[in-house]
Amino acid sequence: MSLYNNTSKPDTNPVGQRPYKLGVALSGGGARGFAHAGALMAIEEAGLRPDAIAGVSAGSVIAVLYAAGIKPINIGDIFARHSFRDFAELSWGKGGIFKIEKFMNHILDSIGDKRNIEDLNIPTFIGASDLDNATPHIFDHGEIEPRMLASCSIPIIFPPVNIDGTHYVDGGVLRNLPAWALRDKCDYLIGINVSPLRKKDSYSSIIEVAFRTYNLMAKANQNEDMALCDLSIQTPEISDYAVFDLSKIKELVISGYMHTRSALKKAGLWNNNQNDPK
Repeated sequence: MSLYNNTSKPDTNPVGQRPYKLGVALSGGGARGFAHAGALMAIEEAGLRPDAIAGVSAGSVIAVLYAAGIKPINIGDIFARHSFRDFAELSWGKGGIFKIEKFMNHILDSIGDKRNIEDLNIPTFIGASDLDNATPHIFDHGEIEPRMLASCSIPIIFPPVNIDGTHYVDGGVLRNLPAWALRDKCDYLIGINVSPLRKKDSYSSIIEVAFRTYNLMAKANQNEDMALCDLSIQTPEISDYAVFDLSKIKELVISGYMHTRSALKKAGLWNNNQNDPK
């Protein structure tokens, strides 16, 4: 199978005339987003390198860290020995229960002097939801901090983010997998969905109801984007992992790695050699 021959989906921008060969789209999923780090490990081990990367919510965090030059195997270390309480502060009366500026500052400290999306080593696209105009939105330039904060701002849990007079919330509200942002830009597109949804029969708090509602919205909109991908990958067994539980990073990375490795091999895209990382 040729990596860059995509004839399965009609497109106004033909293969070979798109600016990027390989694109990778990363879904939202809270802490489950660490599975994206494992997926990127497998992609690199297969001998592939993304020419463009897009992410929503947790996917935007992993996309920014990766595009800043942090190796996938080291991404989990940035959050090791931390918990949600280390990053979240109560923010009652400001449009959300918590604020997560500490979390964003922690990420910015990890990427050095890169402060704008265009400073990153790989073209990066951050997905958010335009709350005012009810449309999905992609940021491909400008300051990283407010745009990534907007992409991660789950409604009710976190307040909307005002950027240039427009309010934005989590990209997963309207498009949880940003394949739509890359489809006409890449000859071959890999989508990774780390937001499996399991049956649930009890809700002990308003936060649980808010998360469940958000996850239902994400589930309803991500199938369309998965269909846009030449290769779509899912991690079903991580559905039991809590959205903000940072204690299972290792297991999440392994899940993303194993599912992506298997999918790449089945698709005939595994071309690693002895010099690739293991």
